[in-house]
Amino acid sequence: MKQPIHKILFICHGNICRSPMAEFVMKQLVKNEGLEEQFEIASAATSTEEIGNPVYPPAKRKLAEHNIGCEGKTARQMTRSDYQYYDYIIAMDRNNLRNLKRMFGEDTEHKISLLMEYTQRPGDVADPWYTGDFDATWRDVLEGCRGLLDYLIGKN
Repeated sequence: MKQPIHKILFICHGNICRSPMAEFVMKQLVKNEGLEEQFEIASAATSTEEIGNPVYPPAKRKLAEHNIGCEGKTARQMTRSDYQYYDYIIAMDRNNLRNLKRMFGEDTEHKISLLMEYTQRPGDVADPWYTGDFDATWRDVLEGCRGLLDYLIGKN
């Protein structure tokens, strides 16, 4: 197998809601385009709170509503070496960005961005942990991942 062209790491606070949703939505979008070999996609947390825990059940149900599975995914914390390994480190909100900058220091390679920067409405992905609104999170994640994929394959 060839080396992937694009290595993407999605980041949120606990790696049980938004970032795994983004990981598996992006994997599905890439698969739909027949581009799986060109991508390596993962997700991680900025915190240690949920390490080892599976995807939060309501997030898992929201993915399943759209025929997207996330079996076997457990939360992991990002590491310093992730900055060197991944090409794109995509945060779900500005708090995640702050935590990324704390861990990695200056983003000299311009790898870190917010998912919603790839849409017409930059900002934070709605956090269902606090809102309980997994529909809003789904819409943000799907729109952000579509925008990111279009950006990466040169559609926009």
